[in-house]
Amino acid sequence: MSRDTAAIILSAGLGKRMKSDLPKVLHKLNGKYIVDYVIDNVKKAGISNIVLVIGHKYELMQKALADRGVKFAIQRPQLGTGHAVQVALPVLGDFNGDLLVLCGDMPLVSTKTITELLKMHRKLKAEAVVLTVRLNEPKNYGRIVRDEDGFLKAIVEYRDADRKTRLINEVNTGAYCFSSRGLRSVLKELKTDNAQAEYYLTDTIALFKKRGLKVAALVSDDPNEGLGINSKEELTRIESIIKELKG
Repeated sequence: MSRDTAAIILSAGLGKRMKSDLPKVLHKLNGKYIVDYVIDNVKKAGISNIVLVIGHKYELMQKALADRGVKFAIQRPQLGTGHAVQVALPVLGDFNGDLLVLCGDMPLVSTKTITELLKMHRKLKAEAVVLTVRLNEPKNYGRIVRDEDGFLKAIVEYRDADRKTRLINEVNTGAYCFSSRGLRSVLKELKTDNAQAEYYLTDTIALFKKRGLKVAALVSDDPNEGLGINSKEELTRIESIIKELKG
């Protein structure tokens, strides 16, 4: 799998709610860096071609993760998730296989789910497959919008969603599998006309649909896979979940 698959892990953020100057993904989770869980799960899926997008205190990130066998792409300034992927792609050179994109602060996306995401992408010959979860309290996650036939139509970020869209309980986890060639093409069309004035990776779904290309969503049966770490409280919660998983 490693020859025709690569992974980009988005890890550039400061994480202001952590109330620390340390890059968010370098906080320890049961003795390991948060991002180490993501790197490990990707590697266990047979993927060794990994690019970490870093920004805040990038030199510290490079030093801390020097022995992980990953490449680095520096995102400065940080102009959104779409921009982060644009920064990472040149590091992959002429790679044109299947491309995973994951968040460095979401350690519960399992190797099993990563493998299922890749399998679905290949089976459907889709341009993009997004991993979703259904939550009783979806909070500020991006909402998954489906058409009248139940097919994926778009991902709408919470800040840009109207009241009706915010009632949707299926949300984006920030984990995707793309055709790298197709992704390179639509990234050029991203705009910043949104609430955060950023280039959203989520907008690629609607752009693929506009071209009549196939996109799909894989719904995880484990809502915990949608949990990210943005605060010390969330870190403590995920520590408990990981301890339970280990038994």
